Amino acid sequence: MAGGAASIAAVAAVAGITAVRRRVGPPVPDAGRREDFESMEFDRGCVVASGDGVPLAVREVGPLEAPLTVVFVHGYCLRMECWHYQRRELARRWGDDVRMVFYDQRGHGRSGDVSPDECDIARLGIDLADVIRAVAPRGPLVLVGHSMGGMSVLAAIRQFPDAVAERVVGVALMSTTAAGLARTGLGRNLQNPAVDAFRLAVRTAPGAVQFGRGVVRGVIAPVLRAASFGTAVSPALEAFAEQMIHDTSVVTMVNFLQALELHDELEALPVIADTATLVLCGDDDWVIPFDKSEQLADALPHAEMVRVRRAGHLVQLEFPDEVNDALDRLVQRARDGRVRAEPTRRTVG
Repeated sequence: MAGGAASIAAVAAVAGITAVRRRVGPPVPDAGRREDFESMEFDRGCVVASGDGVPLAVREVGPLEAPLTVVFVHGYCLRMECWHYQRRELARRWGDDVRMVFYDQRGHGRSGDVSPDECDIARLGIDLADVIRAVAPRGPLVLVGHSMGGMSVLAAIRQFPDAVAERVVGVALMSTTAAGLARTGLGRNLQNPAVDAFRLAVRTAPGAVQFGRGVVRGVIAPVLRAASFGTAVSPALEAFAEQMIHDTSVVTMVNFLQALELHDELEALPVIADTATLVLCGDDDWVIPFDKSEQLADALPHAEMVRVRRAGHLVQLEFPDEVNDALDRLVQRARDGRVRAEPTRRTVG
């Protein structure tokens, strides 16, 4: 056990682990200090058992019989509270006409932990279908996915195309991609022997995992923190984002990396070709680079493509007004039966 930990630490040292970019500039007023980023805890909630028994924590707001349900799916090393500004503002805009559903993906937030064999994008798509069946079994749906959550949405669409044709009237894909990241974005930034050593330890020497947590967190967490925002944000918001990353199990961090690198959900895109879609990304996102979103938009003839200037990966927290406006336009199109977006390309921020 001790030998495994020492090996991981040695590999990390050889890798030359250092903190990555830091934003410099004048102090930013702490406009978010009065935000209660945990307020979603008080929304109506339940636990949904996935098909393989993993408990998934769910929160929702809006009438059970609302004419439209919007399901939000968070990304890698986050939790449902990353939609804080969308939950607050869009609930006000949409009122009783829309029910919003949020949940923590397996291995994240309040949902159950998982084994390495249960950490793949296809399984996340099945989880999304399980949540929908449990809490929104009827009526039209809009699916909103950020980062790994967008991959989960595409995985659900690929695996359950008939359900999409029957019920899904809108899809938002934010800061995400339909194919793997092995050679770009997060995959390229985490090509590190320390991470590879920890992956091996998780599978072959579980006793070494506890000793290696700090080392591997020192590889992955700085990359995620630095990529979260492209601009200087309030200290409270930065602390909130960092806390979500910190609270994520290191085993979850490592086990989902390969899924992010190798997933391929391109077959889902033709399924939603005639669906109202939104593709949105910050142009300073280096977890999933902006050109990945351009590729998505090119493959979706009815997509509105929104480029958020200077935004990093957590665009929904960094530029909430621009994201809320884009989601509101998507929902209005879905409710009106307007598939095509006009204009199809926007730059905001």
